[in-house]
Amino acid sequence: QVQLVESGGGLVQAGGSLRLSCVVSGSIWFSIKTMGWYRQAPGSQRELVARITSGSSTNYEDSVKGRFTISRDNAKNTVYLQMNSLKPEDTAVYYCNVVTGWDQALFGSWGPGTQVTVSS
Repeated sequence: QVQLVESGGGLVQAGGSLRLSCVVSGSIWFSIKTMGWYRQAPGSQRELVARITSGSSTNYEDSVKGRFTISRDNAKNTVYLQMNSLKPEDTAVYYCNVVTGWDQALFGSWGPGTQVTVSS
């Protein structure tokens, strides 16, 4: 059974930084999977903000380009999201998942997520 556990969120002032982590357990052959970070703000749909392939190629949603950096450590089955220059509009619950296709999440059972709140 695959488990996705996110951590690292918190309350930060605008312009601040946070580093999120997601540990993936279970037999998913982590190193060959494209991983992604998604976020869901209140009243909004969940959206993909960053993805990283098995070869460490990365893609970002336009609003976070230049501010967020996704990375992975295959030895630890962990994917990270470094978030700099945070803005109030980045406030959301952040989740990780395996990405299939361009932006679809593979697993319907999401982890608990980690809350990021950016104050102005």
